Amino acid sequence: MPDEKSYESLKARLDACTTWPAPYMFKFIVPSGQVGLVIALFQGKPVVIRDSKNGRYISVTAELEMSSSEEVVSLYRKAAKIRGIISL
Repeated sequence: MPDEKSYESLKARLDACTTWPAPYMFKFIVPSGQVGLVIALFQGKPVVIRDSKNGRYISVTAELEMSSSEEVVSLYRKAAKIRGIISL
């Protein structure tokens, strides 16, 4: 799980190069049994799902209109609680 410094750094980088609101692409890789938890993060918004070659992992991609860097970081914080998730 990322530490607070990582989230602060991400927020600073996002604010330095983004004018909010803006689209933001989230991409996660998760064990196949956890995919429902990742999809739930996006609250019914469209997602693209791709299985890995052996089917053990699934990639989940979603592009959402975000209102601020805080909103982006908040979603990453929620995602970090999902066992086995990898944020890209």
